[in-house]
Amino acid sequence: MVVRIVRLGTPRTDDEGTRIGTVRRPPRGIPKTEFASGNWYDVWFPNLAPSVETMKLGQQAKSVAEWESFKKKYRAEMGTPENSHALELLAALSRQNNFSVGCYCEDEARCHRSVLRALLQEKGASVG
Repeated sequence: MVVRIVRLGTPRTDDEGTRIGTVRRPPRGIPKTEFASGNWYDVWFPNLAPSVETMKLGQQAKSVAEWESFKKKYRAEMGTPENSHALELLAALSRQNNFSVGCYCEDEARCHRSVLRALLQEKGASVG
């Protein structure tokens, strides 16, 4: 069993399981009834998305130092008890179920999902 880190809106794999959207906002211009069928997500879980302020830091990061600042701030947000418990839950579920978490960004290396991947691995998740 495994948790996959995906780009929302991309085709699903056959054994991907439930797709969880870890984004601050739903996809624009897409009716709510089409979120799952359009390969966006089955469940919206904005708890694991960066805050609006932190998201803007990541989007505006041009240098390595600015990106590192974003990562540090996002990790701090994910370190709160509520978010830490959510990460631990997903890590435990990944050992028994297939599911995915994702965001809209094209480049995972410059997206919070790269940090989310590392956080889940640190919690013992089986990440694919």
